[in-house]
Amino acid sequence: MAPRLKLFRMPIGFHDAYVAASSQKAALEAWGADADLFARGMAERVENPQLLAEASDKPGTVIKRARGTALEHLASARDPGARPPGRGRTGAKAPRARPRPRPSRKALDRAEQKLEEHRHGVEARVEDLEAERARIGALIVQTRERGEGEAARLQAAIDRARAKYEEALDRWRGEDG
Repeated sequence: MAPRLKLFRMPIGFHDAYVAASSQKAALEAWGADADLFARGMAERVENPQLLAEASDKPGTVIKRARGTALEHLASARDPGARPPGRGRTGAKAPRARPRPRPSRKALDRAEQKLEEHRHGVEARVEDLEAERARIGALIVQTRERGEGEAARLQAAIDRARAKYEEALDRWRGEDG
């Protein structure tokens, strides 16, 4: 037994798209819809025996019908709030809205200035530390040179004292030669 067909309608511009299908899902597939148009209120089931009979001949095929005449479409397109032609001032323009003022840059300028001051401060401190490093490097070289000179003088004193001690030790042993 074939499934019972129902008639579904979806508006498309000035037309209605009808389809005879067994379910809402089948109707959505016939329309090529990705979303549930029934849940959004954009599609509905209709009871029209004449259209159902026509659509039942080709189930799953979309049938388009105009919603009103061309005159009705033109009448609905006219702005309901517009003045009829020939009344009032001609060429009068609506007052233009004042443009919004440009946002203030003060906070951005202050933040950029603080960053620039910070960078200059860091660079100055780095320069001071580099100068201090050079001064300390020179002190290290100078201290090593003095230390090596003093160590050489002290080693010479040790060598003289050792020579005297060994000479005195030889005399004490009686090895005068």
